[in-house]
Order: sequence, then C-alpha cells, then structure tokens
Amino acid sequence: MNPVTHKALQRRAPASSPAPRQTLPGQTVLVLQGGGALGAYQVGVYQAMHERGIEPDWVIGTSIGAINAALIAGNRPEHRLDRLHAFWDQVEHASPIDGWAAQMARWWPGLNGNAFTNLSTMTQGIPAFFRPNPMAWRGNQAAVGVEAASYHSTAPLRDTLGSLVDFERLAHQETRLTVGAVNVRNGQMRYFDSRDERLRIEHVMASGALPPAFGAVRIDGEPYWDGGIYSNTPIEAVLDDRPRRDSVIFAVNVWQAQGEEPESIWQVMGRQKDIQYASRADSHIARQQQIHHLRHIIRELARQLPPAKRDTAEMKELASWGCGTTMHVLRLLAPALAGEDQLKDIDFTPRGIHARRQAGYVDAQKMIDRQPWTAAVDPMEGVVVHAL
Repeated sequence: MNPVTHKALQRRAPASSPAPRQTLPGQTVLVLQGGGALGAYQVGVYQAMHERGIEPDWVIGTSIGAINAALIAGNRPEHRLDRLHAFWDQVEHASPIDGWAAQMARWWPGLNGNAFTNLSTMTQGIPAFFRPNPMAWRGNQAAVGVEAASYHSTAPLRDTLGSLVDFERLAHQETRLTVGAVNVRNGQMRYFDSRDERLRIEHVMASGALPPAFGAVRIDGEPYWDGGIYSNTPIEAVLDDRPRRDSVIFAVNVWQAQGEEPESIWQVMGRQKDIQYASRADSHIARQQQIHHLRHIIRELARQLPPAKRDTAEMKELASWGCGTTMHVLRLLAPALAGEDQLKDIDFTPRGIHARRQAGYVDAQKMIDRQPWTAAVDPMEGVVVHAL
C-alpha cells in the first residue's frame, strides 16, 4: 500500500468521526458519472455520506467514476476515505510556473490561469495515472493495434489501482461494484458486475480508456473503451436491474447539461463537451419514471383480477412485469467553477481538486439533511427524483 504523506494529509478538509450507520429504505446505491478531474466532486459526496453513517450497498461508475467506485467498493468502510484521498493526492498536478501564468492571464485575456498545467498534463502525463505513449510518435496512420493506438499509456494507473484497491474483497461481494465500458468492435455498452463475475483491474481500466487519449483494454479477448463515449451516466444499470428493489440512489453528475450560449470557438468546444458527457441524464430518468409508473399500473390491474384468473400461469407471467418498488433518486450536480473551460476535466491542480471535493461535500450534506427518502410518495410512482 502506498503511504499517504503528512503533506497530503494536511491538504485534506478535516473530517469528523463517522456516525452510526443509518438504515435507508431498501438498498443504498451510489452512481458516479465519468469526467476526469471533475471526479473530485464525487470524493466530497462520499465523504459526507461516510460521516453520516451512509455506506453504499452498490457502487456504479463509468470512467473516473469507475475508479472512485472501485476505491470505495474495494476497501473496508474504515479505509475508504484514506484510499480515495491517497489516489487523488497522487494525481494532483501543478506546473511550477502556474503562478507566473496566472499573472500573464491578466494581460492576455485568452490565457487561462491553468493553461500551462493543462499543457503539461497533456504532454507529460501524471506519474500515478498516465504517461506519454512512445508509439504515438509513429504517427496517426501507424497500425499499432487498438491497445497501443493512443497518445498516452495508462500503465501507471494499473500500479496505482493495484496498491489501493483490494480486488479480493470485491470477489466476496460485500459491496457490489458495476463499471461500464463499450465494446470497440460492436459498439455495445456492457456493465461488468461483481455480482455476476470476478472483476479485475482490467475492468476498471477499460471503463476509463477514453480514446484517443488512452488505448483500449482487452477483456476476455475483446477490446473495450471508456463507457462514457456511449453512456456517461450509468444510472440505467440500477433502474433496469432485476430483481427490482426499493432503493435510495445517490446520482452524482459532474457535467452541466444546461449552460450559457457560447460566444467563441473555445466556448463552443466546452459547451459541446458538457452536452455530450451529460449523457441525457434527465431524459433517461424521465423515461424510467414512465416505465416504472406502468409497472405499478400493471401491479394494480393484476390485483383487480378474480383469484381464479390471477393464479393462472399466463396471468402470473404477465403480472411479473409489474412491481411496487420505490426508487428515490437523489440528484447531485457539481457546480461550475469560476474560470473553468473545456479543459476542466484535466484540471488536476490542487486548487481545482480541493474546490470540487469541497463542493461535493457541502452538496451531499445538504441533501442528507433533507432526508428526502422519508417523504410520502404517490404509491403509483416508482421513481421519485430529488434535487437541490
């Protein structure tokens, strides 16, 4: 296990002792969107949950969300925050000339204060995460194979995950883990689930293999890329799960589906990225609300049948499409930081990570204080959304 330095500990927000474990209705699910450095917000959300005695029964993630999910599910509750902070401490990245760059930005309005750090991240990588791929120097047309066809290598991430995640613990299924990746050849999204198979480092790395920055990761002979290029908001994994169960779902989003009208090419690139990776989360949930409403209608209709008719094999089969589960979706959205731009997902500066982590912590505390899962709900509604 990599040691956590004293300096790293000093950078963390103070944390109180965990409260006694809370019992929420049904299972507690934590759903984590992909978003690179924006994933620091998710760390703050989990910290607030942990301190209030709320531990997830199931963690689902894509890309950086899959990494955070593995750090949570792949460790004992008392070790999870340390492992999360250890990972994020290791991927913090700041250029030694950032202070000078911030001053220059006052004279050059188009120069972002993090520009030099972002340039350094793209050209030099982050030692605990990724490094330049020498194969890329052969040119964009070089046939090097799907696993090497990328600008960076994620070999360092393999070592980092190996030191911070207990994959043997995942095999015991104490906390369920699901990570999303897309098959390169057939374009199909696949959710790898510790309930159904033994998850390895490769599954987590595949979920974060965003092309063309990172090469595909092969699992059982098939190449996989980051699930975010297909569906970056993996909430459908829990809403479509069988058997259906009452759930309290902390859905943690980091991309802004709504935003101001862009006025420059640079702003257009940022807006396009937000829309793409927000992944139609609102429409997905709206459709699931319709589906679960119909399931409740089916249940009620089945109850109206005479017992002799209801007990036939045919009617039992039809009635099985109905259910009476209630799923509370607690939507949390990372706020936009002042001055951020389309490179915000590679803003691994200490300032950016701390600000996003603190925002997640505050937002999750507010949501937990409301205890929305205790509110009365319409018995005909299966999916109830709560937002700050």
